[in-house]
Amino acid sequence: MARKVQFVETVLRDANQSLIATRLPYDKFEPMLPVIDKAGYYAAECWGGATFDVCLRYLHEDPWERLRKIRAAMPNTKLQMLLRGQNVLGYSHYPDDFVRLFVAKAVENGIDVIRIFDALNDVNNLKVAMEATVEAGAIASGTISYTTSPVHTHANYVKMVKELKEMGASTICIKDMAGIMGPQEAYDLVSAIKDAVDLPIDLHTHSTTGLAFMTYLKAVEAGVDIIDTAISPFSGGTSQPATETMAYALRQLGYQVDLDDTATKTMADYFKGVRDGYIADGTMMPKSMATDTQCLTYQVPGGMLSNLLSQLKQMNALDRFDEALLETPKVRKDLGYPPLVTPTSQMVGVQAVRNVLDGQRYKTVSKEIKAYCRGEYGRTPAPIDPEIQKQILGDEQPLTGRYADSLEPIVEPTRKKLEGIARSDEDVLSYIAFPNLAEKFFDERKQREENEVTYTIVEG
Repeated sequence: MARKVQFVETVLRDANQSLIATRLPYDKFEPMLPVIDKAGYYAAECWGGATFDVCLRYLHEDPWERLRKIRAAMPNTKLQMLLRGQNVLGYSHYPDDFVRLFVAKAVENGIDVIRIFDALNDVNNLKVAMEATVEAGAIASGTISYTTSPVHTHANYVKMVKELKEMGASTICIKDMAGIMGPQEAYDLVSAIKDAVDLPIDLHTHSTTGLAFMTYLKAVEAGVDIIDTAISPFSGGTSQPATETMAYALRQLGYQVDLDDTATKTMADYFKGVRDGYIADGTMMPKSMATDTQCLTYQVPGGMLSNLLSQLKQMNALDRFDEALLETPKVRKDLGYPPLVTPTSQMVGVQAVRNVLDGQRYKTVSKEIKAYCRGEYGRTPAPIDPEIQKQILGDEQPLTGRYADSLEPIVEPTRKKLEGIARSDEDVLSYIAFPNLAEKFFDERKQREENEVTYTIVEG
């Protein structure tokens, strides 16, 4: 009997995050939710990552309300979110009480699968979120942030996967955020993990470098169970490979794919129109749709590359781009080879630019780099260069334990602070994650409701 390969559809989260900076409001995709629900996906990734921040900051939507509406419209498909371990959806570590309540509320509002990763692959930063996910009855997808370096060996990845299984992972995700995993690496790593643990494996990659289709095929050959794809109008470039193309190829190779082609065609026809609107208004730039192989040489993901460029442009130093690019892997090595994913990618990129423009390495460092060297982000894959750590920290001693253990509980004091303002625990969580944005959103919400009441009275 043919082996089954399942699909996670990313158009509602990572595909639009990668191509149009997450600017896809609910009403733009609402008509397609019943169709996606009937298409036969393993899961639809629709929340987490940057969606929370962008809903509040730019789309004027309550991210929790958005999730509840998606849940109501898609009763038959598992809904998936991306969670940055102890960082949850932000860029710094939060106390454990916040992590636990956030996970519980995410599941209560409709999430079935939580993909939990840490920028440094430090399992101590995954522990609380994993426990909370299992307690809430959702699927904990323990995640490897994939990268290459002398210390990122298959043996180390396998060791991590065994720890994730012990923590309660129901599935394992290999998250290749920069699209640097080649077909042979995929085949070898998936084989090694399959030998080590008996759990379904999901592979997530991006088309950035042009490797993704080949990588998926070899991963499936090695036994991968689930792949992340995007409906064709939102596929390619910095997004994922196209759903329909992968389904077609895998069926031709004799695998069972349970997707409904009529549903995916309806989705593609609809999202073409949505995409064309974003091309017309300049939100979707040709650059994000192109193949960029520099990442294979410099390990710099697409988003980080554009950050480097804009930073240099602001400083009228675009002519120093090649130097900054060469400096990036050196900084990464100094800092113990962190995988280049949010927030470490931004930190390494900013430092590389500073080193080049200052003409002296580590003359100026950001507060984030200081915190990183202190151990606030967790255990680095390799030790930080001791001389550079000393230069940055002076006589200050780095942390030996888990940073979150030193943080005071935050939920109860915030509940008290927001009495009369927050209407629910969800509001409290939004405020803890993004205080200024949430406050502004609460004011706008109140204003909108008052206007609606006035309008109704006048109409009546």
